[in-house]
Formats: sequence, structure tokens, C-alpha cells
Amino acid sequence: MAHIESSPFQITPNLFDHSQPDTLGLLCAKGAETFTIFRPRDDTDKCSHGVVLMPFKGCLYAQWQSSSQDEDGADTWVAYSRSQNGKDWTEPMVLMPQSESGFYTNGGWWTDGETFVAYLNFWPCEDDIRQGGHTRYITSTDGMSWTAPQPLLDNTGQPVKGVFEQDPHTLPDGRIISAVHEQPGLVVSPYYTDDPKGLTGWTKGRMQNLPHPGPESREMEPSWFYRADGAIVMVFRDQAESFHKLASLSTDRGATWSTPVLTNMPDSRSKQSAGNLPDGTAFQVSNPSNCRTRIPLVITLSQDGKLFDRAYLLRSGGTGLQPLRYPGQYKRPGFSYPKSVIWNNFLYAAYATNKEDAEITRVPLSSLSKD
Repeated sequence: MAHIESSPFQITPNLFDHSQPDTLGLLCAKGAETFTIFRPRDDTDKCSHGVVLMPFKGCLYAQWQSSSQDEDGADTWVAYSRSQNGKDWTEPMVLMPQSESGFYTNGGWWTDGETFVAYLNFWPCEDDIRQGGHTRYITSTDGMSWTAPQPLLDNTGQPVKGVFEQDPHTLPDGRIISAVHEQPGLVVSPYYTDDPKGLTGWTKGRMQNLPHPGPESREMEPSWFYRADGAIVMVFRDQAESFHKLASLSTDRGATWSTPVLTNMPDSRSKQSAGNLPDGTAFQVSNPSNCRTRIPLVITLSQDGKLFDRAYLLRSGGTGLQPLRYPGQYKRPGFSYPKSVIWNNFLYAAYATNKEDAEITRVPLSSLSKD
């Protein structure tokens, strides 16, 4: 391990017991409940991935990408469902249908309270080969009727040239921060906007990526939280397979970022979710397995955003994980790509179990407060 001394955050040593791979030696979060949004049947799509949540006008919404069998298959489309209580969900509805010239994957949600925004990442295909993707959006005022797709716009009024990360959220002052995987290839950069609708004005933050061969950056699929001192920490998956998270720091509201460094936070090399509870506590929802296995699903917490010293189990392996029922390309056991949201005094974490069951686990916020 390197650069721990300059890391934007650390975890307490021995917080996770990797000799117990199903649980990492952690206790379950008190009051945690798990519910199913969608469970495949023989007569439905078998692959679900990238489940993302957002409250809007009294309901909780989930979106994910769906395909008949294989992740990122040519028949991929974007599904969504909604719930009035977080437990009971509608049958999947079509947010964006299958495309003849490529395919859509889901890019997450945003809302200012009145307008509901669904981000969509479109991947054109030529001769069945996926080309560089870009971001579009659709909007709604009732969560049921949607506008035609429009390009997401940068601060010059031009379309953003890249695919949007699924995890936009705000600083306390209202600035929205997310990330874009830019063309050519997939090179990640932080982006921010002061447009409360999240549709225009997206501005690239300045960050020097780490060296990495090929068309992808070493840093991928980030999320972020802010520390008690006001600094912002963006956390990345590490494509160099260190099986630890990378992190970058901004002290100017996302305009400039430090070069990412390795942290001592173990990771399965997967997408994660980070943010802050209403009292400011920083959290990370991830698979801190220290290997490719996306088991278990854990929430790790910090009072100041510098030292993460508490962790709770959200989902375990072993008897806590249902079997994978329908094989497909890139499908494997585990809790993939968690994303989280706060709603009605709960933290909700959404994920795809075995890349086929769209599920959520919710925890009372009171269970996450420090004793």
C-alpha cells in the first residue's frame, strides 16, 4: 500500500475481518430490512443491473438497465418502478425502450422537487461494436409521462461528451456534483453544475488522472461525500486491481481536485455509493471484500469524513445470498453496484443481487447514529 499518509480519508485498521468473507466479522445494522423491486421469472428479462433510487412527490422510484440474459446485451433497455412505502413496488415500466442503433443504460435520477429528471447513457453501435457513449435526459412532472430525450449540456451550451455517473447529489449550498466518463474511451472527470434542475451548465472539474494503459482511466465509477472541514472527497473504483479505493480531494466546491491516491479502504473493484447523512456523518456503501467477490454489502461510517471507524452489515454471503438462477454474460453471485438515498428517516441502498434481482435494503437513520 502507498500514499496512506496523504489519503483524503482512512479506515480504522482491522475494521474488516477478511477471514470471515461472508460477513467480514460485522454485525447487521439494527432494523435493516430487505425488499425486492423486481425478481426475474422464466417469462421476463433475466439480467438487471445498476439499480438507482430517487424520491419524487411522495413516491420512491427505482431505475435499472434490463436485458434478456447478458449484461449490456444489444436488447438492453431502461426499466423503472415506483413505491409509496419502499416495500411494495409496481411491475417494471419502460423508461427508455430498446434502440435499433445502439442501446441505453441508465444514468441515474435528479429532481428539484417539481421536475423529475432521468439521465440516460446512450451507446451507439456499429457492426455490433459499442462506440463511445454520451448522456441524454428525459423529464416528467408526474413520474409517468416523459418528454423526448435531449442532450445533457455543458457550461458552453454544448452536449456533454461522455456517460454520466449515476450518483449526483448536492453540497449543502446546492451545487450538484457528479462525474462523467468522457470520450474517447472512458476517462473519468468530476463535473458540477449550479443549475438546480441538473440539465445545463455542467462544468468539468480539473483533476489529473493517474497513468493507466488503454482507453480507460484507472479511476472509474466514483461517488463522493464531504468532510466536516468542508472538503469534498471523491471515491473511485481502481481499474489497476489494487482492490482498494482511490480518492481525490477538492477544497473549492469541486472546481479542482487532487491527483487520486490509494486509500486503505478495501474494495471489490466495483461501483459504490457515498454521501452524508442528515447530521453530516459521511458514509460509504460498498463491497469491502479485498477481492473480486461482491460479498458482503456493507455501510461504513465516519463522523468527520477523515476516519471511518464504524461499519455495519447490510447483506451477507452464505445463507444470506439467494442462488443465481439464470446464467448470463458477466453475471455472478453478489450485490452489485449499490446506490443510496435518504428518504423518510431511512437510508435506502439499492443494488442488483447476482445481476438479476433488483433489491433494496433500508436502515433507520437512528441505527446509524454514533452511540
